[in-house]
Amino acid sequence: MKPLEYPEEVKGILSFDFDGTLFLPENEVSLEPIFYETIAGLRDEGWLWAINTGRSLLYMLEGFQQGGFPFAPDFLVAREREIYTAGDQFGRWHRVEEWHAHYMRDMAHFMEESAEFIEMMKRYIEDETAAQWIEEEGDPAGIIASSEDEMLGIAAFVEQERQSYGLVGVLRNSIYMRFTHKDYHKGSSLQELARRVGVPVEQVFAIGDGHNDIDKLHPEVAGMIACVSNSQEEVKEYVRGHGGYVAEGHGSLGSVEALRHYLGCEDKLLHRPL
Repeated sequence: MKPLEYPEEVKGILSFDFDGTLFLPENEVSLEPIFYETIAGLRDEGWLWAINTGRSLLYMLEGFQQGGFPFAPDFLVAREREIYTAGDQFGRWHRVEEWHAHYMRDMAHFMEESAEFIEMMKRYIEDETAAQWIEEEGDPAGIIASSEDEMLGIAAFVEQERQSYGLVGVLRNSIYMRFTHKDYHKGSSLQELARRVGVPVEQVFAIGDGHNDIDKLHPEVAGMIACVSNSQEEVKEYVRGHGGYVAEGHGSLGSVEALRHYLGCEDKLLHRPL
């Protein structure tokens, strides 16, 4: 799987979450063909595109197969903050090492400054909730709640306690939560992509469905923000409150709807072989 030919002139960048925003595992066709046709047409006009996901790189490679991707995105952001450029002729993805080096440096500082908070949260989760405390390589810690209602209670407790720790950031989606450095999330990763390709914020489109997408659905990050109809209510309210577009369609069809709303791309579908 290779990306489409790089355009002579870059017009903007399109950023998509994957699970929920594009991929709906309950569908027989995970991503509708019209999505790929729309992307192909916009790519010919100079719009680069990226998948910005909480999945790891390996898990996202599975996602490309699940979604039946006929060509690769130009960029992949894995685990909300690992930036990769599109694969070469062998389909290999290349991590942006400069960005990764900054992240590793800042995370070392975070781990030192926030160790007390992490230990306090571990005790709270293990002693006072039905949630599961998890630790994975590359991340300081995470939580899997027993239900979405329990996660709401945990999130309120975390928000209160982390005010005394200036570097603590929270990435949350459904029953899952991860702690990280506050400066590394889907929003800052998208800003770095836009900076690298020289695209102003007005020419950045971002769409998502979960709480961990909110950081990129901000007017300072993307001039065109949207969410699909199967988004969490908190995300819909956020998008409406910031003048964005809430699609009526689910998943990839909702994403196409949002692209048409902002870019008027009905007449740009090429219906060419992909």
